[in-house]
Amino acid sequence: MPKAASNLPINMHYSNDKEIAATVRHLLANGWGYISGKKHGKLISPNGNKISVPGTPSDWRASLNFKRDIRRISSCAQI
Repeated sequence: MPKAASNLPINMHYSNDKEIAATVRHLLANGWGYISGKKHGKLISPNGNKISVPGTPSDWRASLNFKRDIRRISSCAQI
């Protein structure tokens, strides 16, 4: 099982979608964790909830849905 990396490089590739990648970078700077996976990475909120990061979203609403899901799992996330 991979461990959450807290000191990931700022230029790491999280998603093909620019907004999703920027959101992941913002969350990592604010105490969230990230685990690389075979197909999808996972974000871990400070309270332990997990959410998968879409690597190649095909829907134009993917970034909006991703931000909505983040707000649902953590009420303290400011995006």
